[in-house]
Amino acid sequence: MNTAGHSEAKAPRGLELTPFRGLRYDPDRVGSLAAVTSPPYDVVVRPDGLHHLQSADPHNIVRLILPEADTPGARNAQAADTLRRWRSEGILAADPEPGLYVYEQRDGDGMLQRGIIGTLRVTDPDERLVLPHEDVMPHIVADRADLMRATSANLEPLLLTYRGDASASATADVVERTAGQPPLLATTTEDGFHHRLWSVTDPADLAAIREDLAGRQALIADGHHRWATYRRLRAEHPSPGPWDHGLVLLVDTARYPLRVRAIHRLLHGLPVADAVAALHGLFRVRRLNAPLAAAMDALAEAASSGNAFLLAGDGSFHLVDHPDADLLARTVPADRPPAWRTLDATVLHRTLLDHVWRVPEDSPAHVAYIHDTAATVEKAERDGGTAVLMHPVHEDVVRDLARQGVTLPRKSTSFGPKPASGLVLRALDL
Repeated sequence: MNTAGHSEAKAPRGLELTPFRGLRYDPDRVGSLAAVTSPPYDVVVRPDGLHHLQSADPHNIVRLILPEADTPGARNAQAADTLRRWRSEGILAADPEPGLYVYEQRDGDGMLQRGIIGTLRVTDPDERLVLPHEDVMPHIVADRADLMRATSANLEPLLLTYRGDASASATADVVERTAGQPPLLATTTEDGFHHRLWSVTDPADLAAIREDLAGRQALIADGHHRWATYRRLRAEHPSPGPWDHGLVLLVDTARYPLRVRAIHRLLHGLPVADAVAALHGLFRVRRLNAPLAAAMDALAEAASSGNAFLLAGDGSFHLVDHPDADLLARTVPADRPPAWRTLDATVLHRTLLDHVWRVPEDSPAHVAYIHDTAATVEKAERDGGTAVLMHPVHEDVVRDLARQGVTLPRKSTSFGPKPASGLVLRALDL
């Protein structure tokens, strides 16, 4: 046993997804399963979305993943106390035996996604088994690490993808066969998504999945900060031990392609008029007197031929495109692949934020990252800031750059659908 960390020689081991005893809400003890779920912590638009979820049910998972108190220490202590109380009262109960969990999401537009939830061995970057595609913000990693230490739990799975065999694989066979059986739970959340969950405990099925995944490589689709948190906590604790693994949802995108959406920026303290004025002579700017949907269509068309952004916050939209070539040459680093250098997020961060608007991207007081387009616009209009609306990056670009070891600027993409938080948790003492 290595009690001093993880300095032992590492042989190639592949992806290792381990069964665990899931901690789940007792449906007889809560108003409904839908009422205790939440989007992942970083998707909740605070404070509006937080208070809405809190009022949905007194046991909503946001009371664990986004506790409210005056100080960070008090917030984490509150989450730990809440988790202990819910477990002692039977609100949350552990499944009787370890298993993996097949998880299905379906919406009314034909989107169907199935994957496997389990605890994945936390790997080092040099193993090249779990590939990040975005940078992380240290203060968020520190915040998530403090919460996980306090609760001794993985409260929500992050989302990983891999490319399975186009025809069939052992994991796909188990997933499809299991999805034909009665589920452990089924619920429909207010966003219209139908969720179902099954447990996989048969030793033969678990062995087949283990062997199949041993040759795979995964891409972090959503949850870079939580993966970085897993790695930090793994380094802090003796091995072998429960911190060697972290809770994930693993989806085969050869069978279930994910949607890729943009993450928008809200620039606090920068009025739209000032943002537009600073672009004079550097970008083309056109004012659009159109509703949001039509403005986003115009953004998509402009983005098909070059870098483009949509500014909002003053009651109208401003389409920004055709950047000055000399400006890009001066501000975008030349030591990265062309696919990285031409990303909208690269130009936004390296050119606009760093050089044109002089906005520090690391400061939450200056920049907020919001997934919902309408909410970004509404908050900009209410607060007097500038919303910068983005066009999404294609998944193939993300995966190709990740395989080259090149990360995108932070919060460049939003893969989905994301797993609902609150359907299955992992307590490290089980």
